[in-house]
Amino acid sequence: MLRRSLAVVLVVVLTVLAWQPAQAAAWSRAFYWGVATAGYQSEGSAPDSNWSRYVARSGGVDPYGNAVDFRHRYAEDIQLAADMGVNTFRFSVEWARVQPRPGVWDEQELAYYDDVVRHIRDAGMTPMITLNHWVYPGWVADRGGFADPRTVGDFLAFTEKVVQRYRNVLWVTFNEPVAFLSQELKIGALNPLQIPLWQADVVLAHRRAYDLIHRLDPGAKVTSNQAFYAGFNPLTDLVVMDQIRDKLDFVGLDYYYGVSLDNLTALNAISGDLWKIKLQPEGIYDALRYYANRYPNLPLYIVENGMPTDNAQPREDGYTRETALRDSIFWVQRAKADGMNVIGYNYWSITDNYEWGSYRPRFGLYTVDALTDPSLTRRPTAAVPAYRDAIASGGVPEGYLLGQAPATCSLVDFPLSCLAPPNPIGPLAPLG
Repeated sequence: MLRRSLAVVLVVVLTVLAWQPAQAAAWSRAFYWGVATAGYQSEGSAPDSNWSRYVARSGGVDPYGNAVDFRHRYAEDIQLAADMGVNTFRFSVEWARVQPRPGVWDEQELAYYDDVVRHIRDAGMTPMITLNHWVYPGWVADRGGFADPRTVGDFLAFTEKVVQRYRNVLWVTFNEPVAFLSQELKIGALNPLQIPLWQADVVLAHRRAYDLIHRLDPGAKVTSNQAFYAGFNPLTDLVVMDQIRDKLDFVGLDYYYGVSLDNLTALNAISGDLWKIKLQPEGIYDALRYYANRYPNLPLYIVENGMPTDNAQPREDGYTRETALRDSIFWVQRAKADGMNVIGYNYWSITDNYEWGSYRPRFGLYTVDALTDPSLTRRPTAAVPAYRDAIASGGVPEGYLLGQAPATCSLVDFPLSCLAPPNPIGPLAPLG
C-alpha cells in the first residue's frame, strides 16, 4: 500500500512538473515589445463602413483621403518596426474590407491580410490582431450595428473566417469597448435608448468569440483591451469588462492620460485638443496596479500607450516623445519589480494616422504628413532610437532619471494612487 501511495504521489509530482513548463511555454515571448496600428486609421482605400459614411457626410472633419496607405505600404511599416527590435505587431482586420456584402467574402482582401501576417512572421514578430477597432461594414450599419442581435452571429462568422487562417496569435476582439460605445453615439450610429441592447450584444459577441477562437486556435491568447479613464474604471468596467472577466487570457490595457489635484488638463480631451493634456506617465503604474488588484489571476499587457503632438510640433510643455516613452517604460518596470505580472507593452502608434476625424493629433514613432505630403514619407522621430535602445536593454537602466516628476495626489486610481503613490526610488525589473 505504501509503495502504491508513493507511486501515486510520484505521478502527481511529475504531472505538476510537466504541466508547469507547458503553461509557461504557452506565452511565446518572455516580454512582448510591440507597436500598434489600426485598419481604418491607417490603411486608406476605405471600403463602405459606419466610419467611412460618417466622414463622408460630416463637415468639420479632415477628409480621409488615403490615410497613410498602410494598405499598400505595410511591408515598409512592418520592416520599420522590426528594425527597432520590436517582436509584436498589432493591426486590425477590417470586417468591411473582407465581407463587403452579407455572405460575400472578398478573397483578394483576405489574401492581403494573409500577406500582412506573413510579413510580420517573416520579420520574427508575433501578430496581435484586432477583430473590431470601432469599424464594421455598411450593411451591418444599415441594420443598426451592434444594437441589432443579428450582428452577433455575423461577427462570429467573420471571426471564424479570419481566425481559421492563422495560429498562435494574440487576439483582441473589441478595441476599447466603452470608447467604442461613445464613438457610436458620437457618429449617430446608436441612440442612448439602444445602449442596453448594444452592451448585451458586445458582451455576448466577445464571450462567444473567445470560445470560438480557442476552439480553432488552442494556442491563442485573447483579450478585449480596455481604455483607462482616470478615476472612472470602477464604473466603466461594469459595462463590459466585468461581464467577460472569465473569458480573458490577459488584461489588455490602454493608458494615455492621468488626472491629479495639480493636473486637470485631461478636460482638453472633450474638445479634441489632445496635445494640450499634460501626461502623467506614472499613472501607468496606477492603472496596472488597479487591474492587478481587480483581476489578480490575469497577466497584464499595455496594448496602447503614447503621446500626441499638434501636427508634429513641439509640445508647449517641452515634454518630448522620447522622454515620455522612456518615463512610461520606467513605470512599467517599477510595476513589474513590485510583483505585477506585466507581459507586454505596445507603443501607439508605428506611424501617425487618422485620429477619428483628424490628422492633427500625431502619435507616431514615424511622422507622416497625410494632408500635405503626397509621398506619405515616414520620417523617424527621436523616439525611434529611444525605443530601439529600451528594447535591446530590457527597459531603461538602473539610475534612470525621470523626465517628468509624478503629479501631486494622482486621481488615476483614487484613493490608492493618492495615498500610496508609486515610488520612483527603488529597483527596476528588466522587461526581457
